[in-house]
Amino acid sequence: MADHQGHGAADAGEKPHHEMKGHGDHGGPGPSRPTNGKGDHGGHASMMADYWRRFIVSMVLTVPILVLSPMIQEWFGYSLEFPGSLLLLFALSTVVYLYGGWPFLKGLVRELSDRRPGMMTLVGLAISVAYFYSSASVFGTGSDILFWELATLIDIMLLGHIVEMRSVMGASRALEELAKVMPSSAHLVVDGGTREVQASELRIGDQVLVKPGEKVPADGVVRDGSSHVDESLLTGESMPQAAAEGREVIGGSVNGEGSLVVEVQRTGEETYLSQVIEVVRKAQESRSRTQNLADRAAMFLVIVAVSAGILTFVAWTLLGDGASFAVERAVTVMVISCPHALGLAIPLVVAVSTALAAGSGFLVRERQAFEEARGVRSVIFDKTGTLTEGRLGATNVLAYGSRSEAEVLAMAAAVEASSEHPIAAAIGRRAAEENLKVRPVEGFKAVAGLGVEGLVDGKKVEVMGPGPLREMGLAPPDGRAEELASRGRTVVFIVAEGAVAGA
Repeated sequence: MADHQGHGAADAGEKPHHEMKGHGDHGGPGPSRPTNGKGDHGGHASMMADYWRRFIVSMVLTVPILVLSPMIQEWFGYSLEFPGSLLLLFALSTVVYLYGGWPFLKGLVRELSDRRPGMMTLVGLAISVAYFYSSASVFGTGSDILFWELATLIDIMLLGHIVEMRSVMGASRALEELAKVMPSSAHLVVDGGTREVQASELRIGDQVLVKPGEKVPADGVVRDGSSHVDESLLTGESMPQAAAEGREVIGGSVNGEGSLVVEVQRTGEETYLSQVIEVVRKAQESRSRTQNLADRAAMFLVIVAVSAGILTFVAWTLLGDGASFAVERAVTVMVISCPHALGLAIPLVVAVSTALAAGSGFLVRERQAFEEARGVRSVIFDKTGTLTEGRLGATNVLAYGSRSEAEVLAMAAAVEASSEHPIAAAIGRRAAEENLKVRPVEGFKAVAGLGVEGLVDGKKVEVMGPGPLREMGLAPPDGRAEELASRGRTVVFIVAEGAVAGA
């Protein structure tokens, strides 16, 4: 019986090789590496809620600001003036400037104190110039009211920050879900039995009992028992791995059909899961080339905006149009030089691209590496069986002697019906698909490292891998099974009454 092995993860780090050796005789990953940790998006959540409040208040106030702005009225050919209309416009704009623009004003001070002017400096400078000049215009010392520019700029920049924080929070939530893979409690082995304790209380050297279907509470080594553990959520290995005495197991993996006694080897931040979480967290904090480019562009634009404003003021003053006219033109240049699109485009690109990557199953460890992925022309996979659906399936049935393929499959399905092994499930699915009648089995027995056996219609039937078959001194009568194995298929043999009946 040939089964196609599945494997479903790509990892840029070092990864142990996996070899499927036959039924009940599996190789597995080598030493596991550390984990446990928590995704942290609480700070981003509160900050995002704050930005949402500021955005909503600013958007609501932007509507009357636009309606009351003289420049907007002139463009759209209507007039809405009443006693105190400009004072109302000033009051609304002050709220937007101080409440909605506060994050940018704080950012401006921070960037200038660090001597690294960037986007916050540019936005803070633009809204401040627009606010103070427009305020002066309201009280009679200026001629242009640019409150509408101030309000729309703050709205767009707040929206850009919200989009970016949503992207970061999405990845952080994914980390929290990964951290939840670890069980909260464990069965600590003590004299005379076991005692349930919190997983966080485990120490190196403790022995824990892992019952069938439970999660391994920490990285460790199997000291007693045999089973199969599902590490797919942690390592991407779709095949459950054989676990027997001396084999390392990863905290968070799911135990299969047998009970295991595991000696704890790593806890806390040293565990495999913690280190995976730490790698992803650092990737979230890393800055991409696009972000660095945007920062450099923002610094350049700050210099350009201020220089253009000063140059404009000096030029119009020298031309003799008066200080008021020169200030008006200088302010206009500085305000319109602030790139609304730059503050929104970069977060949108980062959010959309990382979301699309995550939806396709890519774990982005470094944003800069992700940007450089556009130059990838070839992908090399490390071993046979990587490109599969991620679950086993019986692909070929071989019959020897006078038996038909249906008879061989029915015998194998009968014995495997009492087994929880993934290969057993694959054989059972194939038999069900072909509507075969699976007879009951008597005296079922699973032998670790060898396979399974039982009586079907009073005849002894055994299902095993190539290794145990050779140990019995048996061999298939032709080379078909060997040819399938050479193509990366996992072959198990059916032995009936001491003779090879099929594969």
